[in-house]
Amino acid sequence: MAVLKVKFTKTNRDKLAQVLWILNWVSVVTGLILFSLGLFLKVEINKRWELMAERDLHYVPNMLIATGLIACGINFLGGKICYDCADTTKFLRWKLLMLPYVICTFFFTFCILVGALMCYGMRGELEEALDLGLRDAMRYYKDTDTPGRCFLKRTVDLLQIQFQCCGNFGFRDWFQIQWISNRYLDMSCREVVARLRSNVEGKYLMDGVPFSCCNINSPRPCIQHQITNSSAHFNYEYQTEELNLWKKGCRQALLEYYTHIMQSIGLTVLIIWLFELSVLTGVRYLQTSLENVLRQGDPDSESDGWLLENSFVETARSNFNIIKSLGKCNQIDTANNGDPNIDVPSTAYYGPDNLPPKQIPVAS
Repeated sequence: MAVLKVKFTKTNRDKLAQVLWILNWVSVVTGLILFSLGLFLKVEINKRWELMAERDLHYVPNMLIATGLIACGINFLGGKICYDCADTTKFLRWKLLMLPYVICTFFFTFCILVGALMCYGMRGELEEALDLGLRDAMRYYKDTDTPGRCFLKRTVDLLQIQFQCCGNFGFRDWFQIQWISNRYLDMSCREVVARLRSNVEGKYLMDGVPFSCCNINSPRPCIQHQITNSSAHFNYEYQTEELNLWKKGCRQALLEYYTHIMQSIGLTVLIIWLFELSVLTGVRYLQTSLENVLRQGDPDSESDGWLLENSFVETARSNFNIIKSLGKCNQIDTANNGDPNIDVPSTAYYGPDNLPPKQIPVAS
């Protein structure tokens, strides 16, 4: 029994072909949107690649870009097919191509769905890449004279100012690393030397943060040194001071930023997937209804259209049998290839003195 069978008149088939022609051209635009979204996500990731660990995060934008380009090609071909299918005689030139086109479009729409799900599933990898990348960027913050790390200080400062964040998980992360280069430390100062010697690794650690951690909304000048010492500053209470520094960590700020982008892209891709699925459904109905018209031989008669000619179980069983029969054919071909003399015609000459085995000559 056919699945979701619908009866079409000639007028309905013509209108369906015209609507699908328009929708396929709209789908070309959605393909360009997919391409643009992938390109935008790729650019946003490349903007801050210095703050991310070496993770392959480009597979999502690359898939969106490739899917968008394929969408333009498939839907352009679909528009041409649907335009010709308005005339039953022109359908004959596309009859053999229609079923492969529907199958390819089905797998293509499945790839769009996968792309949308990948946008939502990318958060975990992105969080790990940001955690490791920001940790390394903060560690190399002081290396302004080292090739390859010269601009990390500028990058981190701009990040903290733009996203109003401080450190990796918070401003206390700066207390655990030396973010001031030794060239700017006064080695003649006893306090500096004592601080260097007090650390096992010989690092200059202090309860201070870079200037970019300062909250611009603070009513007082920023306190970025001796942050945990309330007595070192006038009218300052470390436990209750909230407007002095940015409280949010940059990992959380960047993760929220990219998550918002990916969720927006994922929702857009899901909408495009639903639209492409509806177009594919219409093309399938058009294909089956026109094939039934050709079987009836009357181009003006009514015809049935369906998504599947048989039920889901019967379709799955028939496809499984086809695959199984193909496997048996491959086994037979493999067995034949083992015998080099099989199916090879004999070239031997048999005469009166040269008879094949078990053959008795007949007297004339």
